[in-house]
Amino acid sequence: MYIDFKKNCFYVLVLAILLGFFLVSCDKKNEVVSLSQDSLFALEYGNFENEVNLFSLSQPSDVHTYITMQDGFFYIVNGESKKILELSSYGDLISIYYNEGTNPTPEFAEDDFAQVASSTKKAVSYPFNSLGPITVDSHKYIYVVDTLPEARQEMDTENRLLLSQVVLRFSNNGEFIDYIGQRGPGGEPFPYIRSLYTTQNNELVVVCQTNTGMIVYWYDDTGYLRHSVPFDSSQLPNPLAEQTPMEMFVMLDKVIPSRTEDKLYVKIDYYTSTVDTASNVQSGIDYTSSLLFPLDVNTGNYEKPLTIPVYQQEDTDGLTRVVYPLPYEFLGVTESGWFFFIVPDDTGYHIQMIQKDGLRILNRHLELNHKDVLYHNFSLSSEGIISVLLAYTDNVTVSWWRTDSLIDSILKE
Repeated sequence: MYIDFKKNCFYVLVLAILLGFFLVSCDKKNEVVSLSQDSLFALEYGNFENEVNLFSLSQPSDVHTYITMQDGFFYIVNGESKKILELSSYGDLISIYYNEGTNPTPEFAEDDFAQVASSTKKAVSYPFNSLGPITVDSHKYIYVVDTLPEARQEMDTENRLLLSQVVLRFSNNGEFIDYIGQRGPGGEPFPYIRSLYTTQNNELVVVCQTNTGMIVYWYDDTGYLRHSVPFDSSQLPNPLAEQTPMEMFVMLDKVIPSRTEDKLYVKIDYYTSTVDTASNVQSGIDYTSSLLFPLDVNTGNYEKPLTIPVYQQEDTDGLTRVVYPLPYEFLGVTESGWFFFIVPDDTGYHIQMIQKDGLRILNRHLELNHKDVLYHNFSLSSEGIISVLLAYTDNVTVSWWRTDSLIDSILKE
């Protein structure tokens, strides 16, 4: 039998090239593209107007420093020094709202001459007590959480809740307008406030933590209450219960309002109990999946949920490779209806962006060295820009990832 070795070697070579091309193509198809990080500016540690106080990072305590971005301007709440900074994307100070008892008077506000010379800046004195999350509407009105002095706090004995926080409201010229409580301007204090949001119509949404779940307060643009929506963890929807005989655990992760509709997006994580086959005894719980439910605040009805694809974490130890699912954190929603989810990984953060109808899913990676970062705080703008405040040993930096341009390019397709 005659064998043409040259011809067979040629076929083998062609096959190897095609196989290599196939593998490379598959690898590129599954590869998660990293987004380019723009480092915008840095702030030094200190007590002056263009500095932040985070000297307590070395101690095991809560950090009360937050960031939000509106129309390219950054607002940083530095609760440790009881002040709010408004800065440009270059780090130039535009406004400072500060407690005189914990901050020196800004140099540009010390006398009338300096005020005239620095007319582009403004300094607003206010007796902040203990600052929390912040949001800013399209008119550049500032809404910020503050804790009342103990003498003004109340107790909700029926629900066993301490009512201790209010939302302060400042106009775009720095004037203090009023504070918003549960029923509106001047109302009774809130329980612990987890987050603040503003909508396209400049309506304020306050998300509070309770002993049984959460409660959301939705106000019109004048500050008067439109909706009060409680979420009891024991009464959350669970369409997955019928799919398994095992006991399931339902956890309410986050509630975030739509920016354009009277809807709340409710992210719920589901866990299933695991049983040891040898002893037939429950040995733990495993994360199963996450669903995002739209809730119509006018009717109180849940709509069809969106299934959030699970993030697969890989751990390798020698020749052993273990893959296990992790839940994403719900970061927010844009005006164009894209949902953003985030989860940390070994080299930064994995971002999953899902279009409202679930037909398009984008996966991207944010490069970040966790070892160097002592504290971080993320924020998502209405356009889809991810901003982050990063605290290091020497300073605080502010960066963003322009995911809005990625969304725009898809919408134009």
